[in-house]
Amino acid sequence: MIPVLNELGTLVPDLTVVLRTTVPEWIFQQRLHVPFEIEAVEQDVGCIQDGPLYIDVEKTWQAYREFHRHWKQRLTGETEAIRRRAPRLLLSDISYLAIDAGAHAGVDTVAVSSLSWDSILEGLSGSQDADPALIRRITDSYGRTDLMVRVAPGLDMPAFRHVVDVGPIVDSLTPNKPAVREAADIREDECLVVIGFGGIPVTSLPWQHIDHLTGYRFIVPGEVPADTHRIVSADRLPFTFRTIMASADVLMTKPGYASSVEAVAMGTPVIYVRRYNFGDETTLVKYLHRYGRGIELPVEQFSNGQWQHALEHAMKLPSPLESPPPPTGQRDAALILARYFHG
Repeated sequence: MIPVLNELGTLVPDLTVVLRTTVPEWIFQQRLHVPFEIEAVEQDVGCIQDGPLYIDVEKTWQAYREFHRHWKQRLTGETEAIRRRAPRLLLSDISYLAIDAGAHAGVDTVAVSSLSWDSILEGLSGSQDADPALIRRITDSYGRTDLMVRVAPGLDMPAFRHVVDVGPIVDSLTPNKPAVREAADIREDECLVVIGFGGIPVTSLPWQHIDHLTGYRFIVPGEVPADTHRIVSADRLPFTFRTIMASADVLMTKPGYASSVEAVAMGTPVIYVRRYNFGDETTLVKYLHRYGRGIELPVEQFSNGQWQHALEHAMKLPSPLESPPPPTGQRDAALILARYFHG
């Protein structure tokens, strides 16, 4: 959403944004270039994760039931908050509460996303804890949206009555390989591998196995054991993690939207660890293999430190046969949204 809002700000010069979210404010302070206010309000549940690679299905369904236990009060409170602000447009990524409240408040509502939570929960509906009626309620809320701007590569989202497709959204990336390698003390003959899992910390890695992988140096967010030699904490380097990721020779991650489309745009080889129960994962893996360079590392091998083969393979992956779609998503979306301000 941040790249879309920044683009929209170039088309609507007096744009002001009210962010109703529990996302930390510092993320917006670093990257959002339009005037904004932030109000810490829970908008949805998402998925409850046990680390970056495991969705706790039981706790996820429990969290949704708790979220919906006071649905009428939540909807009334959000509707009143929207009416107080009287916005020109309500933009959702991808809160169904906000959409339902916007419709009740009589405000134009537009969703911008590559997925929706009803589609994600359908992938978890095989659990004995699943609640089909709850999914239908979410679908009904999404059905109140005036327009869904579906970002490529995106899922089928039949809940939305009107869908328009736009290109991939790739936020600006500025690599600084020489400086990153120098700060991390990486030799010229060593491959820089950046490990990142979409902002979810990896609390445990096979440190000793990694430390024996000759010819590679690894940068990871968070704390690193003091007795390792090939692993550097990104927190000790004078760069944003996005700059570090853009400077990688190889990226190791899970198939998330930003990491996949940005790696394709940068031409960076990706070693990915799949979860196999998150709805948009297959779509992103297909996109990565079609337009980029990727190889799967099974979760068991990831956990056990059996990385050598995947690392060697990743460095030898051929260039893709097809050029990726141009990353015009934020501009495409902003041009659509600007119509609500310009009449």
